[in-house]
Amino acid sequence: MSGSISCPHTALKWPATGRRKWKCTTRQSIKQDTFICLSKEHDKKYKGDVNFMTAYELMIKTNHHIIKGGELTNAQKANVVRQLLAARTDERDVQKFYEKMKADGSTYPGYFLPPYNDNKKYQTVIPMSPKTHILSMNAYEMDILRLLHLFAPKNPDVKDMVDGTFKRLKNSCPGGDCTQGECFHSSLPVLRFFAVAKPDDKMWMNKLANKIQRGIEWKYKTNAVLYYWLCLSELPYDVAEPGLLKYKKEIIGKLEKTVPMNTEYAKTYQPVLYCVYRNCLVAFPEYEYIKNRRPYINDNGRLCFDMSYSEQTQMALA
Repeated sequence: MSGSISCPHTALKWPATGRRKWKCTTRQSIKQDTFICLSKEHDKKYKGDVNFMTAYELMIKTNHHIIKGGELTNAQKANVVRQLLAARTDERDVQKFYEKMKADGSTYPGYFLPPYNDNKKYQTVIPMSPKTHILSMNAYEMDILRLLHLFAPKNPDVKDMVDGTFKRLKNSCPGGDCTQGECFHSSLPVLRFFAVAKPDDKMWMNKLANKIQRGIEWKYKTNAVLYYWLCLSELPYDVAEPGLLKYKKEIIGKLEKTVPMNTEYAKTYQPVLYCVYRNCLVAFPEYEYIKNRRPYINDNGRLCFDMSYSEQTQMALA
């Protein structure tokens, strides 16, 4: 197989290469960590087979879809919520993991442990290439809980998990002052989670943002700053403003450059990164005109972004 197959109920596409095809069902997941469209309308509207997505793949692709400016219908959101909730790890398995790691419940997730991945750590929404379970697992849980709260904040199970996670984070390195190794990096998905799940707690968000900024200046710019820009693009403006002002010139420079699209990494992440840069800049009134613009590939196969401001643009904004 090659190319991609899309399900009309999620508006998301996923690679077909190397994946076994499963018919969409309304009843159940195929196995604990593998999911397919659960829409009751799917078999009526889309008669073929579709590829399955793991909860991780669904989380990543949904995040990228939203970052790019995509929208989901209420039915599509409900399907994402249903599939992510089905990925919750059994409490007994969580306890077994804690015992294996000889850890308490503050450092590692309490609800979503990523499934075994052949000793490879799962990549983050914006790549930070985790080396330890601390970052890989915390990012996995934070980004799943973030989507659940974004799409179903009143769901009782979601509310319980979000409240329990805040209690865990109060006594954790990722939610606290630690700036060492991947405890520091884990603070980034934690901060992004706060922007959705606890946007009024400006004190905690400012504390995390200041810690992250110090860590980037001290040691971790190479593999943390792009994810930090994602956070800045989603935080309340009064929390994000110092960081946005600090990196404004650098972000503009990123959007004005073109990049080759000749690798799988570039094809997957560069369009998302360009939209992160755009989303940061539209926080400033003078760049509101680029809000609905998308990156595009030019005749030379390079990704570009149109930053031009014409008379037509001025008339459209008037």
